[in-house]
Amino acid sequence: MRPRLTAVFALTLALAASGGATAAAAPTASPPAPSAPRLADPHPCAGKPGFTCSFLTVPLDHRRPGKGTLRLQVAASDNARAPKGVLLFLTGGPGQPGVPFIDGISARMPELAKNYRFVMVDQRGTGDFGAIDCPKLQAGVGSSDIEPPPPGAVAECAGVLGDRRHYFTTEQTVGDLDLLRRALGARKWTVDGVSYGTMTGASYTVRYPQHVSRLVLDSVLPHVDPQGDDMLYLTGLRATARVLRDACAAAPACGFDPAQDLAWLARHRDDAVLIWDMLVTYEFLDPTYRDENSLPGGAGDAVAALHEARRGDPARLDGLLRMLNSGGDDVTRYSSGLHIATICGDGHFPWGTSETPPAARPAALERVRRHLPARATWPFTADTAVGNGFVQECLRWPWSRHTAEPHRTRLSVPVLLLNGDRDLSTPLEWAREELRHAPRGRLVVVKGASHSIQNRERGTQGREAVYRFLNG
Repeated sequence: MRPRLTAVFALTLALAASGGATAAAAPTASPPAPSAPRLADPHPCAGKPGFTCSFLTVPLDHRRPGKGTLRLQVAASDNARAPKGVLLFLTGGPGQPGVPFIDGISARMPELAKNYRFVMVDQRGTGDFGAIDCPKLQAGVGSSDIEPPPPGAVAECAGVLGDRRHYFTTEQTVGDLDLLRRALGARKWTVDGVSYGTMTGASYTVRYPQHVSRLVLDSVLPHVDPQGDDMLYLTGLRATARVLRDACAAAPACGFDPAQDLAWLARHRDDAVLIWDMLVTYEFLDPTYRDENSLPGGAGDAVAALHEARRGDPARLDGLLRMLNSGGDDVTRYSSGLHIATICGDGHFPWGTSETPPAARPAALERVRRHLPARATWPFTADTAVGNGFVQECLRWPWSRHTAEPHRTRLSVPVLLLNGDRDLSTPLEWAREELRHAPRGRLVVVKGASHSIQNRERGTQGREAVYRFLNG
């Protein structure tokens, strides 16, 4: 579910990760947002010709307006009379802003940019003007979903947010988005979400189906979790075996089973969670998982790293763990504070939700750990599942209001789902699960691709499917 943009670009360009930070924007004491929302202070977006930036005022709490407001930055292309109307593009994380990426996304999708007015927003808690800054969490885990937080980081972040921690859930963001639609004067718009943006986009669509003409879900996180196990990431754990075996079978075939290598390492080393985190990061650099030249000095090839480590030579694997270590992302490009507030407020965990008293959570988690069958986590273990960052962050998160569940789960509009079969962040199995909620949906599987098809696909299959769906 993470974009990992900062870490990947920093490594590719051989730059040190930036640690710049801004304070989280505090809600003002002003009255709630007016009934007729508007975009204020329009001006050219800095360094982005053809795009206008402005600000949207939204209530801190859509359930009970009057608690204060937030000011969200919005970017829109200047073709206000685009023939097919507005296309809202939603980034992921949660924690990633939208405005910094609007020119890159529109340039990547020129066939859409001609026909649609591209709009992106820095969702609450993100971006230059509102990023939630939790320094220890930002330095320790950055944009990682999987690496557990360093000591004291969760308590520090809870202190940074205080009582505002209740108001950064997907439910609140959905309310923001409909105010944005009204401010743009759009009766209907097209919604396109990537990674966690698929959950946001689908959640918006089930809440406001009358305002969505078409929906694109790219690298899919289901918007409902009937099994209550998404936060354990069990689907992703199991998918690792399929993805690595598929990579190993590509010519020239490896001649060994990387899933068995990984299973052995998960049971003989004490850093299985970090190995898992490394593999999810690695896909952004090399969806083949076997290209040694994907990293400087021939240090790539995750499949070989696992095999060599199992045979007694851990040097390549240990090097990958060092090079792809999480943390240090620029908070204006990814807020780990927003990530924890949203995940903990949205998620269903072994102990229930964020409204379960913290004192009751460890015992419930331990019961699940003891009873998880091996088939639920293989090639990893139950310890890996309960040790992931989602669980360990939210285990310590103070009581907070759980997001309201959508009254409907059915996506009644036309839906295009895209997923790479090498994606470990949002595995293909999740896209198939989401398809069951979309009777007018179609799934396009991009072979050999990993996460974020529209932005990172090396070929054209996924983007061409989007063109046909939205321009046809």
